[in-house]
Amino acid sequence: MMQQMKDFPLEVRISFHKVIEQYEEQIESIESSISREHIKKMLDYISDYPQLSEGFEDPKLLKKYKEPIKVLLDDLFPTILTNNEIKAASVPFHNILFNSSRRLKQILKNAGEDFELSFRNLDEDVIYVMACIQILKNYYGYKIDISRPLYYDIPDENGIKKHYRIAMNADFVEVFPKDDTPEITQDDVDLLLQNVDKVELWKEKIPPKSYVFKGFTITNLTDVTIDEAISELKTALLFEEINEAEELRKLEEIFRSIYKISDLRVGFTVFNKREMVFERMDNKEASSYILDKELVNDCDTGICEKGFQKLIDENTYFVISNVDDYVSNNDNLLAKNLKKNNVKSCLLAPIAKNGKLLGILELVSERKNELNSINAIKLDDILPYIVNTVERNQNDFENRVKAVIQSECTSIHPSVLWVFEKEAKQFIKDLDKDGLASFKDISFKDVYPLYGQIDIVASSEARNEAIKKDLLDQLDIILDIIGKAYKIEELPIYDQVKYRISDFKKEIEDKLNASSEQKVFNLLHKEVNPLMSHLKKQSDEIKKLVEEYKKKLNPETGIVYNHRKKYDETVQQINRTMSRYIDKKQVQAQEIYPHYFERYKTDGVDHNIYIGASMANKKPFNKVYLFNLRLWQLSTMCEMENRFYQLQENTPIKLDAASLILVYNSTMSIRYRMDEKKFDVDGTYNARYEIIKKRIDKAYVKGTEERVTQKGKMTIVYSQSSDEREYLQYIKYLQAKKYFGEEVEVLELEDVQGVVGLKAIRVNILYSKDNDHPQETITYEDLMEELH
Repeated sequence: MMQQMKDFPLEVRISFHKVIEQYEEQIESIESSISREHIKKMLDYISDYPQLSEGFEDPKLLKKYKEPIKVLLDDLFPTILTNNEIKAASVPFHNILFNSSRRLKQILKNAGEDFELSFRNLDEDVIYVMACIQILKNYYGYKIDISRPLYYDIPDENGIKKHYRIAMNADFVEVFPKDDTPEITQDDVDLLLQNVDKVELWKEKIPPKSYVFKGFTITNLTDVTIDEAISELKTALLFEEINEAEELRKLEEIFRSIYKISDLRVGFTVFNKREMVFERMDNKEASSYILDKELVNDCDTGICEKGFQKLIDENTYFVISNVDDYVSNNDNLLAKNLKKNNVKSCLLAPIAKNGKLLGILELVSERKNELNSINAIKLDDILPYIVNTVERNQNDFENRVKAVIQSECTSIHPSVLWVFEKEAKQFIKDLDKDGLASFKDISFKDVYPLYGQIDIVASSEARNEAIKKDLLDQLDIILDIIGKAYKIEELPIYDQVKYRISDFKKEIEDKLNASSEQKVFNLLHKEVNPLMSHLKKQSDEIKKLVEEYKKKLNPETGIVYNHRKKYDETVQQINRTMSRYIDKKQVQAQEIYPHYFERYKTDGVDHNIYIGASMANKKPFNKVYLFNLRLWQLSTMCEMENRFYQLQENTPIKLDAASLILVYNSTMSIRYRMDEKKFDVDGTYNARYEIIKKRIDKAYVKGTEERVTQKGKMTIVYSQSSDEREYLQYIKYLQAKKYFGEEVEVLELEDVQGVVGLKAIRVNILYSKDNDHPQETITYEDLMEELH
């Protein structure tokens, strides 16, 4: 049992006075004579132990008074629940537990004799501050939110670490200051809340042992091992690469917690669809129970026909709960390697996206039936995260392959070509001198970044709607063909297929999900396509209908490609036009001051600009050039939005756009990375800019469910008040030039992960039917002249 902490704001007196007082107050109002008599006897018994009411500081006395404490707390700790509840009386922040339930005692016993109970991620400084906040809340009444869940991590008898969330009941606690304790003022509280990490300041304002804690708390533990393991797995998959040996071991530990199998092993096998083969991961540490030491193997001999069908065709789990039986009936590579690795049960889970198998997750155990079709469903909530991670890793690898295929240096933006020429000359000199040379990374210091994007609003929804329409159209055509065939030849199979198609139609009309297209594809592949070959022979009319139907199909997918084609063509046309327009405007912008510019197409067009003295060859830099470029960016993006809607007079479908500009008031360093052939921010601090860029368009207006980006409006995101003043001047000027309307909003944004304190200006864009919108050339000098 731990002793009380010496450096603690509260002098702890373990006392049961509040429980005793509560019984004394209630005894006369209890109607049951049996209960009343029981309480009187209990109080008489407790009266022989005045220390329980007066309180004591030495935790060792808990052992001495163990029996009277148990009697006193009997109603709070009913014996009938002792095998079910994980519960104990406690002293907060000290890991001092007493009067524990039988289940908690067993949990701690299983953890081993050398196990010491401790809070997760709480050092003594943090505990001191948390105790001080409790004093400010409970004694002084300050409303301070420190709702932070506390956890115990306790291993079980098999060594699997289990996680327990702590809930504390402080109904039987009294907190009060000692006679010489200094008063806490509002100014003190304000200062403390601004310096939560400075524990010495907290100790100055609330010295150690300056307040008294009299009473005890009740601690309830809830087993959240599964939830914690899944959460930990999601975090690992979202923010880490599954390539290093340490990460692979961590994943294995997480899966052991989820399945409660201490020696569970995890493997992964890559699926190469193009060549229809299984491949090992690049990492030598990663296991593959399909391949074992083989680097590659074709699918036909790798697994059995049933496994092939489930994993590759159906993208469902393939479970072998009794490997010995499987080995006796199969002679494929999987059977041989499972036997070789002493596997007795295994679960193979498909890592698939949109019906495309990327790889196979392998969970194996050395005991029969431990992995089975029932506990396979534990993966249902986890697989989507694994899929995203595998897809991300695969995309990263493909990008690396493309980079290797490209030439030593990709095309360089003309504004910074001079730096590359200088480095290339040095490269040649070094090579000629001693035959050794390397093309160094090129960096630019103290440059200002500008970022803007024009995105298609709800592009995913528009794409899904197009997919839905195509699937429904295809099913309607098939129903019509089968209906006419049924009039000629009344076969039961026609009725059955019609029923299946109608069922699919209803499902798609209700809700289109990720598996809908794959289900339709499977229906077509297995039932409809063979039927069409037969129907062509029925009559000339039906043969013509079948041939017309096939003309509407995408030859690669076998799915009707009409509405999606319109959507894809519209997006391509928009991106192409927007890209050409900003490229044309860039020629003018380079005349303001030489700067680096890049743009890329997504569902819309994004662009990056960097400007600073280090990027111009011996040309002095003044912030007036930055201001000019910001004004150019703002007006150009308004013109691009106009082009966006003008263009759609001739596009197959109509879409909406939302524009956003990010204002970043600090300079940064960027580096051209030779291995990646692109510019990137240089240094950890500057990486914050990239984080903000990726997350701001998903941000919400504070206190609402409203996205900051809206169609018909320009959104300018910033963090400094000087940026706000600057851009409000630009907006006022551009309102006079008929770029913007009068609806100007200044908004606070909800914090997003890693990004806090952002604000936004939002203003409505005025649209014009003229191709070039306003005809004037807009400059910062014009703006200054007009405003002053």
